Amino acid sequence: MNDARTDVLVVGAGPTGLTLACALRLQGIDVRVVDAAPVPATTSRANILHARGVEVLERIGALGDLPERSLTALTITQYLDGKPAVTVRFGDLGLGTARPALYASQADVEARLRQRLRDLGTEIEWNSAISGVAQNDTGVGATLANGETARCRWLVGCDGAHSTVRQLAGIAFPGARLTERFLLADVYAEWPVDRSGGHGWPHRDGPLFAVPMREVGRPDNLWRLMAYDPTGNDGTQSTEQIIDRFRQLVPERTGRTDIRITEAAWASIFHVHRRLADTYRAGRIFLAGAAAHIHSPLGGQGIVTGIGDAENLAWKLALVIQGRATAALLDTYEAERRPLATDVLRNTTTATRLQVGDSLLLRFLRRRLLVPIAAMPSVQRRASRVASQLWVTYRHGPLNGGIRSHIGPLPRPGDRVPNLPCRHLDGRSTALYDQLGRHWALLLPADGSTDEFTDMRTRLGHNVIALHAEPTSGQHDVRLIRPDAHLAWRGTDPQQLTRWLSGTLQHGTVGR
Repeated sequence: MNDARTDVLVVGAGPTGLTLACALRLQGIDVRVVDAAPVPATTSRANILHARGVEVLERIGALGDLPERSLTALTITQYLDGKPAVTVRFGDLGLGTARPALYASQADVEARLRQRLRDLGTEIEWNSAISGVAQNDTGVGATLANGETARCRWLVGCDGAHSTVRQLAGIAFPGARLTERFLLADVYAEWPVDRSGGHGWPHRDGPLFAVPMREVGRPDNLWRLMAYDPTGNDGTQSTEQIIDRFRQLVPERTGRTDIRITEAAWASIFHVHRRLADTYRAGRIFLAGAAAHIHSPLGGQGIVTGIGDAENLAWKLALVIQGRATAALLDTYEAERRPLATDVLRNTTTATRLQVGDSLLLRFLRRRLLVPIAAMPSVQRRASRVASQLWVTYRHGPLNGGIRSHIGPLPRPGDRVPNLPCRHLDGRSTALYDQLGRHWALLLPADGSTDEFTDMRTRLGHNVIALHAEPTSGQHDVRLIRPDAHLAWRGTDPQQLTRWLSGTLQHGTVGR
């Protein structure tokens, strides 16, 4: 299999696979994307893109008109006894982001990513299910539905919760079902409820959630509804049957009789599972997104976690394929991303159990303890920050200096770097994220020189761009920032940077 026809075969054209393909193409990597579906999906379960996901799409040039097509996610209001009890506000997170979360259909997110991938020269191959894989030391051969063997150097399974790639690679996916069925629907409704945010009604029979959605060219009366309905019919149900059930549940759960569902755009039934792959890598085969981890949709963490997986893996694969790093660097993908998935699974599982549980203790906790605590501004800021995933750090990962990464000024190695204003060496103004995605960035003090850092360009080639910090930034050291906007290294000694690069590119660990 050393006659590889493409560098990376991406299986699955959802948000994770498309982000991975775009990020790889930006760095000049040959990519092929296949999907078992006959055509792109026009409906979707996911409906919120948290701030971290918005940033990633912006970095890879795929955000497009998504902010104009979507609603800004400003608040989530929880009700008790039919009255607003607490409102969590998604405002200034204090983490240097200019991009708020968006209530955006997954179908719209995928459409923007497909267009960006097309602009980068790659078309998706639909009706291309994968049925077999074989790998050796130099490549992977994947059998497609048409009988073709697609040969590649690396293969990434981004094909969702029922991942064929995961099964073919022999990777276990332990976990359990957390709840009975949820109903899900996009409906047009006469709904006199504030559309600046989402709403949730706890109920002894299970919660009901409503989130405003936007559809270009239609009045602003589209809502995403989700309801826990464990006692309903678990068999196959038509859209109309699901909508009829919502017509019963809405007044029961909200206590309101002034809400009228007029039309359904889409409806579905699902169960909540919690599962995490035993490993993210089997030789030359990787998993990302829902192929590696699935969890409750409460909190909207699915898309943003998968997109983060893709961006993390992309720059590492690019360096290895370009011959600038050994394959040991690829082991840091799981080391950095799997702990985050573990946290997401734990947090969303807890939230789900608190929402759907109906014991006397849980009802007491919700009313007397959780609601007053959630009303505290400090708790709301933390909840917004956690959901945004802007807090994600890789300080504990192998590319940082152990305990040394927890000493010194912020940001520290492994931390996310916000979208800073900066300048090209010729004085032209730019923003940091305009240069990342495609490049690493060497951010110099306002009066700094690149003369002592020539070894960095030798090791990273054209993958790195030098920039000056703004004079008002107060930056006095040199900072190397990864394509995924995490701080790789900071200091003033170019020899220390050389050691960091040597360890990272050769061994997948911090240079000593």
